[in-house]
Amino acid sequence: MAKAAPHGSNVPPKIIVKKVYIEGGGGHHGGAWKVAYADFVTAMMAFFLLLWLLGATTEKQRKGLADYFAPTIMDQKKLGIGGHGPLGGESMMSNNKTGPKAAASLIASMGMPTKMESGGPQAGMGPKGSLRSTPASRQEDMKSFAKMSEQIKDKIMSSPDLAKLAKHVRFVPTDQGLRIDLVDDADYSMFASGTTMLDPRASELIGMIAGSIKGTDNPVMIRGHTDSVPFGDPRAMNNWMLATGRAEATRRRLALGGLPEARFERIEGVADREPMIENDPGDPRNRRVAITLLYRKGSFGQ
Repeated sequence: MAKAAPHGSNVPPKIIVKKVYIEGGGGHHGGAWKVAYADFVTAMMAFFLLLWLLGATTEKQRKGLADYFAPTIMDQKKLGIGGHGPLGGESMMSNNKTGPKAAASLIASMGMPTKMESGGPQAGMGPKGSLRSTPASRQEDMKSFAKMSEQIKDKIMSSPDLAKLAKHVRFVPTDQGLRIDLVDDADYSMFASGTTMLDPRASELIGMIAGSIKGTDNPVMIRGHTDSVPFGDPRAMNNWMLATGRAEATRRRLALGGLPEARFERIEGVADREPMIENDPGDPRNRRVAITLLYRKGSFGQ
């Protein structure tokens, strides 16, 4: 850009040249370095997360994680699942036959018994199995259950509040032990409708039962039951959740009554799948909690 000369002067005008440099990628104000930095920070976060997992998990848990991300690859031909049809995915000349001659495959020597024998009513346990109670201990438990049930009945009838619940308590001998059913009806419910909150009288009853059975060694199983009346949104609440929650609420009340934690063998909810009134799944008497005193297990060789 030329600048005009001063008035009355023959000095030539000054010429100023302005050079503009355009840097590619926005120069130091560009975004490429930000992407690289974000990748670096992400990698460091993943690294520190890995270190935390290694320090916060056991060897067994780490092995489970490793197996999840690197599952064992099965040899489908050896397992006999390599194809369909009469030859099971093998050719007629194959030495690893998994079709109609499955006994010639490698899996046959591991998965097929060489001698077929018929099992009896005690198959898998046997008369000396550790999962079966001995005749002597079973007889002792039966006598103890009979005495205990009478004591509970007497305590119920001696209390004005609990006497009103006498018809809601049932003692049922089973193959597993003595089952104590706490049953609802149309006039009374052990729990607030649709919740796991125990009624005060039901809570007192379960506490009394805990005091009566805590002196024994029998394992305890608790099973929750509901009727078939559905909830509005089964994704938020359903009979499976309600039955399981009521069984757990009963366990907590028994524990507060002095029952040791080691005594609880199984806590489960079966929703409306085992109704007491089979011809009317919606009957309120199907709502119940079953506390079962199990027979004591024998030890191997007894």
